This record gives sequence, structure tokens and C-alpha cells, in this order.
Amino acid sequence: MARLSIRGLHKFYGKFEALKGIDLDIAEGEFCVFVGPSGCGKSTLLRTIAGLEDVDDGAIDIDGEVVNTLRPRDRNIAMVFQNYALYPYLTVFENIAFGLRARKTPDTQVRERVGRAAEMLGITALLDRTPRQLSGGQRQRVAIGRAVVRDARLFLFDEPLSNLDAQLRDGMRAEIKRLHQEIGKTTIYVTHDQIEAMTLADRIVLMRDGLIEQQGAPLDLFERPATRFVASFLGSPQMNFMPCRLERRDGAATIVFADGRTLAFGAERSADLSAHEGRDLVIGIRPEHMSRALPDRPPAAGAAPISVLVDLVQPTGTRTYAQFRIGEVEVTVELPAHIVEHPGTTIDLLVDMTRVVLIDPKTDKVLSNGTGETG
Repeated sequence: MARLSIRGLHKFYGKFEALKGIDLDIAEGEFCVFVGPSGCGKSTLLRTIAGLEDVDDGAIDIDGEVVNTLRPRDRNIAMVFQNYALYPYLTVFENIAFGLRARKTPDTQVRERVGRAAEMLGITALLDRTPRQLSGGQRQRVAIGRAVVRDARLFLFDEPLSNLDAQLRDGMRAEIKRLHQEIGKTTIYVTHDQIEAMTLADRIVLMRDGLIEQQGAPLDLFERPATRFVASFLGSPQMNFMPCRLERRDGAATIVFADGRTLAFGAERSADLSAHEGRDLVIGIRPEHMSRALPDRPPAAGAAPISVLVDLVQPTGTRTYAQFRIGEVEVTVELPAHIVEHPGTTIDLLVDMTRVVLIDPKTDKVLSNGTGETG
């Protein structure tokens, strides 16, 4: 296992600055996921760690050794690529064994390590086949096996599941997580898929425009986003954002929308929000933090009612996504199946005001997220 420390890392492509001074520490045995939209710098950061890209400034330190000038093969890093990078005319066995053979590993060790990796990944029966005889998921298992057999100090995954269909991605995601739990190697994983990031990571590093926007445990970022970008990136469907004004009405901090509808906070959050009263803000509400108000069931503490006209219904089987408007903004709510089945229906919702976030529209920083002030 390895510790990784990055300080002041910059990378230019001509005049374009892809990495703008990255500082990052990754602990031994940690599963760290770099996530963000296309062009944010996550793959560039991974490639600089691997040595596939030179850096223009800063230091990459692995276990106390600055590796900036070391060739990729001298960094003792195993990497799994998006396109598998298998040799088409070699068998699965020889593809997995390729790196060991290049290092002149004794044949008995090669067979032992390849056999162990194949068993771990469930591909023992495929060892005599060639890549063209394999499915996409099987090819990715072979690529992972080639990394596993090496006694590398750091594992790097560059969007390894992006070429697979949804069902295969789910299965491979579980395999990769199980593999990390078994071998315990320090792992860095790049993806643009926030579901992959949330399910795999010990820690998420969310990037934007060549910088780290926020990092932390998955649920920390989900429940305590520092900015509107973080709040919008994590969660599916995406968080709803609506302009509003915060006022005090009947002793409670109250959200007032442009169309006059209101949502009142409970006493505890009202006290915390007193400094922001009278301000124009943006409120963020996740679709799952709204529920249908039922006449025979009292609302939970901290819930505020609002009446809405549904204009779109999207059933998915176990859940239904309904859309309605608040002012000019289209809002999505996640409800159980069959709660609402037709557009044109007026329903009463309860908003969990303990979970909403309030955002400064000028800076996009989260001012309050229900767990305390953040800005």
C-alpha cells in the first residue's frame, strides 16, 4: 500500500491550464474517486500520477519519494484503462501475465499469480480464450486481472466502466469494490458518474475547471455541500434550485417565492437563519425530500406544506417522478408508485425543511444546509 501526496500541481496544454494548483493527500489503503464533468481535469490528474503526462509545476510524492521525473514503469503503479488495452492475439492468461513476463518473473510464480487473480475475478474458465471471444464485462475483468497480479503500490482506474451497459456496470462496480476490500491496495478511480463515485469511494474528490471543488466522504458531500455545484452534481434526480426571499413571518424564518407561495422553517433552523433574513437567496430541495401530504397522517416535525399542480408524470416502476412549477422553475419530486398518475392533478406536498440548503446567488456558496452554517 502507498501514501500519495500532491502539492501545488499545475499542468498546461499550451496556454490552457488543465490543473490549477492541486493539493491532495491520499492515505494508505484508501479508495479515492476523482469525479466531475468532462474537462474538469480528473483524467489529467490521474495521468500525471501515473507518469503518462509531465507536470509543469508542483510535486507528486509516493511514500516519501517525489516521482515527477520517474518513468511510468518505474513508479510501480498498476493502471486499468477505459478501452481495456488488451493484446488481441494473446490468450487471457498471457494478457494477464504480460507484465509479469516483462519483469522476468519465474514461470511458477506467473501461473500462481494469474490463477489467483482469475479465481478472484471469476474468469478461470476463460484463460485459454482470446479477447475477441469475450464480452465487454469479461474483457474488463481481464484488464483488472492484469493489474491485480502485479505487486503494485498504487492502483489507478481511468473510467473503466464507461463502455459497459447499465446492468454490466452495476455488476462490475460491485466486483471492484469487493476486490478493493480483499486486496486493500491504495486505489484512485476516475469517473464522470456520480453514482459510481458515491457507491465506491471512501473519499470523493469532486473537481471543476482544474480545481478541487470539495472533497470528503460521499455522504458528507451529499448532505453538506459547500457550493451549488456540489449540491447539483451529487444526487439523481438533481437537486431543485429556486430563487426566493427569506423573511420572518409569524415568528418563523420563511421562504417566500416569486409567486407568493411560502415555506416556513421550524424553530431551531429559524434561529440559525436570523442573519440571512431579508436576503434574496436560492433554495435547494432534493426530489426525495418532498412527500405527499396524507390527511390521516400528521406531518413530521420540520415539514412545511405546499400545494402544487402536476404537469408531468414519469413512472419508473417502484418510484414516480412528478414535475410542477414554482414561478418559472420546473421542480421534480420523487414519490412512491401510484401516488400520482395523471398530469393536471393538484396535490399537497410536505417539504422536509430540515434538509433544504440555502445558497448565496452571488457566490454560489451554501449558507446553510440543515446541519449548521457553512458559509
